[in-house]
Parts: sequence; C-alpha cells; structure tokens
Amino acid sequence: MTCGLTQEQIDKAVSFHGHWCPGLALGLRAAEWALANMGSAQDEEIVTVTETDMCAVDAIQSLVGCTFGKGNLIYHDRGKIAFTFYRRSDGKSARLVSRADIIGGEKDALRRDLLRRVRAGETLTPEEKALHASMRKANCERIMSLPLEEIYQIKPAEAPMPRRARLMESLTCEDCGEGVMESRIRKLGGKYYCISCFKKYDDR
Repeated sequence: MTCGLTQEQIDKAVSFHGHWCPGLALGLRAAEWALANMGSAQDEEIVTVTETDMCAVDAIQSLVGCTFGKGNLIYHDRGKIAFTFYRRSDGKSARLVSRADIIGGEKDALRRDLLRRVRAGETLTPEEKALHASMRKANCERIMSLPLEEIYQIKPAEAPMPRRARLMESLTCEDCGEGVMESRIRKLGGKYYCISCFKKYDDR
C-alpha cells in the first residue's frame, strides 16, 4: 500500500464516517498529505477550505482536526473534490484537487448505478450485491495504493488565509423569537429577522 497512514488512522476515520467507501478513501489521501505537510490542528492552527460536502470531508475532520465547530473547516459549494489547507504559524498553503479521472469510467458508472438503486430502495439480486461490494472494495484499494500525485494535483491556494472564527452577538428574530448570529440577521422595515423569516416577507 502506497498510503502513508497507519491502520489505526484509517480505522479512526472509518469509525467516524460510519463505513468504508471510495469517497472516504479520497479524503484519507488528502488528510495524509495535510498531516505530512501541515500537521494536525489541536485548535485552529490548520484551516481547511473544502469545495465538496461528500464523504471525503469526514477524513479531514477526524484526522486533521479541522471541524465546523472550531471554525477551521470552511465549506464552499463548488462540487469539486478539492481541499485548500492553510497553516497559520507560517502562512503555508496549498490546494489539492482530485484528478478528473480518479473516479469514473464504465466500471464506476455501473457501481454508481447499483448504489443509486440501493438508495432508491430497490432490491439488488445476490449477484448484483456481490458485484457492487467487490467493485467498491477494488476502488477503495486502488485509491489507497496509488501514488498521491496520481490522485491529486497540488496547486497554490486561490485565496488568502481565512480569518479566525469570531464570537458574535446573538440577536432575536422579531418574528419567530429565535436567537440569530448577528452576521446572519436581516433588517426589513426597521425590524430584525432571521433568514427564514426574512424570506417569508421578502418573497411576498
């Protein structure tokens, strides 16, 4: 196996995510690079900007220590398997972008179709179940064994390092009465609303 992670680290990510899959394997390889080149985050020293919300992100959270709760995991919805890592101590940064052909092809299209059918509640035949499991396992093994440069392109960061997470005042929505972070409050007619309540009035 080319992967530089220990079995303990892999098991930790699988336990956190809940199952073993190609998406998590991609996240493990990105986490492998981050740990080797940036270190891990006990607090907010390492920041990750993720451009996907798929399985791979859980490997980043469990191994690199970048989480939404600490404010050092930032999600930009771009539909790309891409992660930008920043280290606050020295400003080091890099963006890892998965190569377009890392997941794809005729065999993967078949695996995805089987997975789609399972998620739609369809019942697979015993033969289809066995095929799906073997293809999934083979894809995971391939991702974990390939050299890192065959999985990710390593590019310069596209944006400056994000600022540290800020503590903000909580305001009260004048419609639903729920507390709202001040940066998410909306003002209409001299009154303050949460995003959900604001939309009700703004759509009228």
